[in-house]
Amino acid sequence: MADQYIGGFHAVMAALEDGATKPYEILLSDTRQDDRARRLIALAREHSVPVRTVSRSDLDIKAPELRHQGVLALIPAREFTGEDALDAPASPDRLFLALDGVQDPHNLGACLRTAEAVGATAVIIPKDRAASLTAVALKAAAGSAERVPVIAVTNLSRALDKLKERGYWLTGLAGEATETLYEADLTGPLVLVMGAEGEGMRRLTRETCDRLVKIPMLGKIESLNVSVAAAVCLYEAFRQRSGKKR
Repeated sequence: MADQYIGGFHAVMAALEDGATKPYEILLSDTRQDDRARRLIALAREHSVPVRTVSRSDLDIKAPELRHQGVLALIPAREFTGEDALDAPASPDRLFLALDGVQDPHNLGACLRTAEAVGATAVIIPKDRAASLTAVALKAAAGSAERVPVIAVTNLSRALDKLKERGYWLTGLAGEATETLYEADLTGPLVLVMGAEGEGMRRLTRETCDRLVKIPMLGKIESLNVSVAAAVCLYEAFRQRSGKKR
């Protein structure tokens, strides 16, 4: 991946505070002279990152696909966490979210945001044929991509097999499952597996799971957006695991 611009105050502040490598520079709209902009400038100065004031149209030209809120940061190419992170022994507090071919970067970013909120160990994505950490995904993540590891794997089913061998329980979300999310035990070393928009999990991924669960649906709609479904599942796991600790 090449160097890229990220936009939005949450994402830029997170890059300054939590990023493994700091931005090369920050571009701030000359229309932003508020407290939020002043806090950003102070934080950039603290980390020795230059801030350049430009017109809003300049920001629009540099990142036409972003709703940047008047701020952009040029960051180094984002490095994924290595697959060797999957080699750590299983422990009851470890929780992975695996996304099987999610295509929409907004959905990826939203999943990262929820995963970070519940303290997930990491998010696992395929390297190919799936959304990656683009500027749009990083904006949607609102800084969470700097705080939760993202592991890009060559072969998702093989990576899931590795986790299963290490003692993790693999729970996949599937509409045709007979067990509901709320009937399942989501405590202990866990991998929650979500399929792609529309198509769900691929066959090999589905077969790797120890069990399949569904979110009960009372309305006429057949399924939830993948980022919404991930949030429901992650927070049910969080609820159960919090109760177990008490």
